[in-house]
Amino acid sequence: MTSLQSQTPKLRNSRRYLLNRLLLNQRFALGLLIVLLFVGFGIATPAFFNGEFVVFPLLRDTATFTVVGLAQLCALSIGHMNLAVGRMAAVSAMTAGFTYEKFHFGLIPGVIVGLATGAAVGAFAGWLIVKSRVNSFVVTLSLDFALLGLVTLVYISFTDAAAFTTKPAGMDTIRNGSLGDYCIGNLCGPSLIPLLAIPSVVALVIVWWIFSKTKLGRELLATGANLRAAQLSGVPTERRIVTAHMMSGLLAGLGGLMLAMTSGSFSAAVGSEFMLPSFLGPILGGTILAGGSVAVFGTMLGTMLTLLIRQGLSVRGIGLETLNIALGSVLLLALSTERLRTFIAVHRKKGVE
Repeated sequence: MTSLQSQTPKLRNSRRYLLNRLLLNQRFALGLLIVLLFVGFGIATPAFFNGEFVVFPLLRDTATFTVVGLAQLCALSIGHMNLAVGRMAAVSAMTAGFTYEKFHFGLIPGVIVGLATGAAVGAFAGWLIVKSRVNSFVVTLSLDFALLGLVTLVYISFTDAAAFTTKPAGMDTIRNGSLGDYCIGNLCGPSLIPLLAIPSVVALVIVWWIFSKTKLGRELLATGANLRAAQLSGVPTERRIVTAHMMSGLLAGLGGLMLAMTSGSFSAAVGSEFMLPSFLGPILGGTILAGGSVAVFGTMLGTMLTLLIRQGLSVRGIGLETLNIALGSVLLLALSTERLRTFIAVHRKKGVE
């Protein structure tokens, strides 16, 4: 009896400790919040549970914007920002669309050309930052305006409708296709997981592997954590800066191609809405603005949360202005997350003591 009584407080403390750890785990908290919001929006507006018109587009957009978040994450890993992420996406989509329209490339060759263009533009941005020693904010902002002019000029010169409308074979399948079918009793139909989730998952796994398992990833994070210390440790920091921005441009290009396939055309507007979501996903997921720490799978959860809020408010008929206020508020909350977590952790520790 005495032994059981002595073990009970320890068991309670261990459960309390586990609960505290779960609540302070950003990915667990995001996942829980996503489930609660999904159920809440569905109860408030039953139309939110519509698979074809709400859930499928939500998952498809999550796949695209997760890749965009990863593009920003690569720049954030070294303590930089990529304010040209949307325009890099536009250039990549434009290049792919040009090959489809003018050279009649197949789907995959055009995608490869688009991705190579995004990587090249990103590497150029990194090279400019290294050689000019100007802050990444200024360089990428300037590049954003330059690329905007380039994209506009190309579309004006080569199209009449500000878009390349030729669709290579297989594009519509990727746009509307899903992974297999489901059957529940006598009810059968296509699954709600879009085909566009495949490149998103592949990008997630590759980026996670680079930052978690490779020397390159460790050197990128070391560069972001302390540039001077990384240099003294023999890390080729200038090359790593170029590499990080090349990865950012490549992923931005992939996001632009995915959005173009979703919309059905390669237009000048591709990527124009990428700026805010590119920061929201990784920051909400736990990536640090100052560099040195990234949260790859947290980026997917952060992206899903923001899109869930946008979709839920949209289904309820909330106007664009309110949507922007909500997303801006989420960004402010995301920027304060690390401070809030530290504050909660300190006070919980005091309470346990």
